[in-house]
Amino acid sequence: MDQLKLFIDLARLKKPIGFMLLFWPCAWGLTLAYDFSSGLKNYISYLILFFFGSVLMRSAGCIVNDILDKEFDSRVSRTKNRPIASGKVSIKTGIFYSLILCIFALIVLINFNFLTIFLALASMPLAFTYPLMKRYTYWPQLFLGITFNYGLILGWTAVQNQLDFVAIIFYFGAIFWTLGYDTIYGYQDIKDDEIIGLKSTSIKFKGNAKKFLFLCYTFLLIFFLIGGYKMKFNIIFYFLTIIPFLHLFAYQIKIFNLDNPSSCLRAFKSNNLFGFIIFLNFLICKIF
Repeated sequence: MDQLKLFIDLARLKKPIGFMLLFWPCAWGLTLAYDFSSGLKNYISYLILFFFGSVLMRSAGCIVNDILDKEFDSRVSRTKNRPIASGKVSIKTGIFYSLILCIFALIVLINFNFLTIFLALASMPLAFTYPLMKRYTYWPQLFLGITFNYGLILGWTAVQNQLDFVAIIFYFGAIFWTLGYDTIYGYQDIKDDEIIGLKSTSIKFKGNAKKFLFLCYTFLLIFFLIGGYKMKFNIIFYFLTIIPFLHLFAYQIKIFNLDNPSSCLRAFKSNNLFGFIIFLNFLICKIF
């Protein structure tokens, strides 16, 4: 039971916000590409597969992140008690857990078409090297955005078996979403990160944090509006899009306080609601 508890902590299974933020772009891409006139059976099956894939890959990614960041995590107050940083789980055991999770993720992946399998495997080097980026660049959040929203591309190709320009437009928009919310997340550790010498957009823009967030979310809105136009969505899409973006601009940016870690975490977690509302928006526009 102790080992099970340590595994749950290591894989962050008690913190669903991580795998939900990985899942929502998958659900977006799938919904945008799916032909609902053919029925819901395949759609629901794909949605379940992407959900389990998101949980498995996010869990594996967390373990790899903890292995690579062991020395740094042990020096940050928020992360020093993580299983690997605290020495409760060895690196060897962590690698074993990560491999098992990747094998299960592969079992999920082989249910898709060849193009989706190929694109997913091609993204693996980026997914597992992301934790290293904060050592070399102030833009690790950009690399996370490229990685975390890749599921939007996979959701599209799983249905269409081809990659269209409109999917890339939404993908670019989603990257700016992650760039914003992970910058907020980074402010929880900014003091420790500066002492250690790590880099992030949180540090780079700490004097203009809200302006940077406003810029990120503005680009997100622009790309999504262009994407909706390319999809030939009706006026309902533009009306429904107002709701989640009011959440971003009026709620997240308002409550966000870079000197208050609890407000940063609250603003970050609220992105799960944003992802869900966007999902409903796409679903309604595609069905009706």
